[in-house]
Amino acid sequence: MRSKSNMTFSTSQKGFSFVGWLLVLALVAFATSTAFKLVPHYLDYMTMKKIIEAADNNQALDITTVNDFYGYVGKNMQVNNIRDIDLDKALKVTVENNAFKAHLNYEQREPWFQNIDLVMKFDKQLSVGKP
Repeated sequence: MRSKSNMTFSTSQKGFSFVGWLLVLALVAFATSTAFKLVPHYLDYMTMKKIIEAADNNQALDITTVNDFYGYVGKNMQVNNIRDIDLDKALKVTVENNAFKAHLNYEQREPWFQNIDLVMKFDKQLSVGKP
């Protein structure tokens, strides 16, 4: 014979409370807001890398000098609507061993909350063999 236990069980379970849902909603809004500020800068960076790499892949381009390279990248920045990057400060191009060496190095700041900024640093060395 079984003995009856003195434990009592709730007859129904409850989900999140109103405050719990507000906290979840605030967390989702915070993450979404941060993502909307960061993602465009990363997309611009990936586009810049593709532009530089395409200079090597496109045989129809006549890029033989450093100025030609800067002109090519600048035109493609306009086509891709990249306005937040100063090309002269962000990209350094040299010729070494019969190839262009492109150093893409820049920082983007995005205001986040009052006096707190989100800082993204991008630094990539690329070798483009064309001169």
